[in-house]
Amino acid sequence: MAIELGLMSGTSLDGIDAVAVDFDGPAPRVLGHLHQPFAPALRAELLALNSPGADELHRAALAANALARAYAGAVATLLDTQAIAPSSVRALGAHGQTVRHRPREFDGTGYTLQLLNGALLAELSGIDVVCDFRSRDVAAGGEGAPLVPAFHAEVFASPGEHVAVLNLGGIANLTLLPADGAVSGFDCGPGNALLDLWIQCHLGRPYDDGGAWASGGRVDTALLAALLTDPFFMRLPPKSTGRDLFNEPWLAAMPLVGVAPQDVMATLAELTARGAADAVARHAPATARLVVCGGGAFNGHLMSRLVALLPGARVMSSAELGVPPDQVEAIAFAWLARAHLERRASNRVAVTGARGERVLGAFYPA
Repeated sequence: MAIELGLMSGTSLDGIDAVAVDFDGPAPRVLGHLHQPFAPALRAELLALNSPGADELHRAALAANALARAYAGAVATLLDTQAIAPSSVRALGAHGQTVRHRPREFDGTGYTLQLLNGALLAELSGIDVVCDFRSRDVAAGGEGAPLVPAFHAEVFASPGEHVAVLNLGGIANLTLLPADGAVSGFDCGPGNALLDLWIQCHLGRPYDDGGAWASGGRVDTALLAALLTDPFFMRLPPKSTGRDLFNEPWLAAMPLVGVAPQDVMATLAELTARGAADAVARHAPATARLVVCGGGAFNGHLMSRLVALLPGARVMSSAELGVPPDQVEAIAFAWLARAHLERRASNRVAVTGARGERVLGAFYPA
């Protein structure tokens, strides 16, 4: 049995998901999963580094070290819990923490920046590390995101059926898997990032559990219309985004005056649902099944809005297919590490717009 580990900490900054995966069978088999919340100080610093600030290079380097230590701690706990020896793990695929994502901008190439000291993680874990997956695609002229569609195709595609996969993390990304076997995908708007920001500001909670606060509010149609005027929603793929766009200043520039905070919350939830549903209707109108993963799959209000907005598709959690929503992306990065070891390309030109398929990731031997 060959084991790969996957580590994911996404735009929502809720913590680290770690998985141990056996890919040798007909489908990935998760041997163990661990969620480890960020220490408050590390979370605050990673969030702050999404915006320009003083002494950024020094702070970013120390945050990358701290994240490597947090990753290594999650790995040690996971392996200990599952009685897996580090020597039996082929590689560890680690996403790192995105703090800037500006592909194709400025000089035509742009950049994407995921904080993580991969060398320190290899040193601390005693396991070969593959990280920095996005930069190679950006170097080849691509968006560097999303990277999960190739993995989604292996796990969720259904021959003869039009399937779409919606990952609702901090940012929402959509994978399109039509019946003919093609693979495409793109970021389609905010996922949980604005929702988490708003409820933290007004109720002091890290997230809206089940969408309870949003479901008790009223969608403000004028505010929703203003939110949807952002050019990102009408841009054609390939496209990707992050906190560089959908952030506190972006929201503060919207017509919020006179709208009750709970109604703003309901409107932001509708924005997430509409961004995804409109993208499906525009780019994959024949979709028969929408598989939802990521933390947003646990938000009953968001799920109900997707059902209402996409009456022609069966909206379902990835859990119904045997893959817990909060494990999908971590499994994907274990899969990406395996692809790197096997020198297999794991980006898709139709997704990122790169000049060709590339082997992704940087390798740090144990």
